[in-house]
Amino acid sequence: MAGRRVNVNVGVLGHIDSGKTALARALSTTASTAAFDKQPQSRERGITLDLGFSCFVVPLPGAEPGTGDTQLQVTLVDCPGHASLIRTIIGGAQIIDLMMLVIDVTKGMQTQSAECLVIGQIACQKLVVVLNKIDLLAEGKRQAAIDKMTKKMQKTLENTKFRGAPIIPVAAKPGGPEAPETEAPQGISELIELLKSQISIPARDPSGPFLMSVDHCFSIKGQGTVMTGTILSGTISLGDSVEIPALKVVKKVKSMQMFHTPVTSATQGDRLGICVTQFDPKLLERGLVCAPESLHTIHAALISVEKIPYFRGLLQTKAKFHITVGHETVMGRMLFFSPAPDNFDLEPTLDSFDLSREYLFQEQYLCKDSMPTATEGGDEVDRKADDTPGGQCPRQQWALVEFEKPVTCPQLCLVIGSRLDADIHTNTCRLAFHGVLLQGLEDKNYTESFLPALRVYKLKHKHGLVERVMDDYSVIGRSLFKKETNIQLFVGLKVQLSTGEQGIIDSAFGQSGKFKIHIPGGLSPESKKILTPTLKKRNRAGRGETTKQEEGTERPEPMQPVTLSLSFKRYVFDTQKRMVQTP
Repeated sequence: MAGRRVNVNVGVLGHIDSGKTALARALSTTASTAAFDKQPQSRERGITLDLGFSCFVVPLPGAEPGTGDTQLQVTLVDCPGHASLIRTIIGGAQIIDLMMLVIDVTKGMQTQSAECLVIGQIACQKLVVVLNKIDLLAEGKRQAAIDKMTKKMQKTLENTKFRGAPIIPVAAKPGGPEAPETEAPQGISELIELLKSQISIPARDPSGPFLMSVDHCFSIKGQGTVMTGTILSGTISLGDSVEIPALKVVKKVKSMQMFHTPVTSATQGDRLGICVTQFDPKLLERGLVCAPESLHTIHAALISVEKIPYFRGLLQTKAKFHITVGHETVMGRMLFFSPAPDNFDLEPTLDSFDLSREYLFQEQYLCKDSMPTATEGGDEVDRKADDTPGGQCPRQQWALVEFEKPVTCPQLCLVIGSRLDADIHTNTCRLAFHGVLLQGLEDKNYTESFLPALRVYKLKHKHGLVERVMDDYSVIGRSLFKKETNIQLFVGLKVQLSTGEQGIIDSAFGQSGKFKIHIPGGLSPESKKILTPTLKKRNRAGRGETTKQEEGTERPEPMQPVTLSLSFKRYVFDTQKRMVQTP
């Protein structure tokens, strides 16, 4: 091999039967062990069931003589188009530098094409749209049909980050799957030229711990077990030890290949096969391989969250989603939270999580079309949000994800939440949100060891009425608590009177949920005047009557009701469930 090959990964995504595998075959010169529907189930059903990999090599555009990098190896990642296999597509998208969205020119955008476009927006920076099967268009009307579909696709891309992406017509397998191989594909050399012009050589970083995303694992008689995948970070050399963290197994690299070519080392972005001995391939279908002890298994995580606009449902706290991290997809329960209301407009931070800050609990992810209905804490959130310069929604939101089973993944990796149990035949987007894993919780007992340090609070607001005055420094309140509430827990908390005074809950009063409030600064003459009708009525009552009234019977109200409001924070993960008021 003259000079080193620079590897880039191009994803081939699209709806089922759009001709992705045929396109990859037409483009490829070297098929990897996983390419072109080798699985018996795939051939039987005529659909791709797993990620397929193949490659072609072209001269490196703009390569400088003497640098050693003279060839560009384009690795094609053929992703399945079948709806139930979308978790495989998500896994594939995370190793892709450029995406080819394959569209059946006779059908246009379909459900999975739209989902692939959404994944592309999250995971890729560049897109090429391939209008396939142009041979099925009537020759006389072919160009007009291509032009019409090109305009449609341009309109579809208009509101995405891929606006203005190139669109190219091809016929990867003229005559369909059963046609003889003598039929030459159309538009493939033009597509290769287009890909060369669109591919920007990614900056590869050889430093950092070795991490590889494995997508296939199989044994070769007399050799050992081969794990094939894409290097996500770092470098690897012959003789190095690698760990399969999910199994806590360490193995030595016996040999390595890139598309059947033996190599002695490989770096970030390379497509690689690693051969190890004495390892059962059935134990690892796909997952991660890394430098020993560089990855950890986590039971929960703090992630930044961004809702996918095409998802029609709400993102609610306590709801379960399919969470994809790396090549693993597991169920996870969500708890959403935002900055404190005064910090709604803070600049987002996507590489760390600040445990020293306080955060506001949310019943659901806040977005313009789904602001929460008024709950106990909702009024305050809405009011504060209205005062926020940036509008009602915070610029960044987070979630605590609690996994149903432990996952192994690197810090700061892409996270995608979806509802893969939704009906695959309905025309709806099942991808709900995406984000970045900011902090993984390794301790199995994280609810005790970590969560109390996570200061997520609920704002609680209670409203009641002043029933009557006892003296210049004391009033009786009601309608703030239920009859069965233990008022002793609230003693010492501050309440605000609508007349302006601040009071402190002193004690329970009787058995009906009433309570005594001490007013340290005393009632103002104006407040006493408002409350006078109550005093007069009381003076007319006999002693026995007063006792009955204290037990909860109706008594005349002030002419103008005086309301009480009690506000406090309760930290979600505080084991003592304390109520905290800001000074």
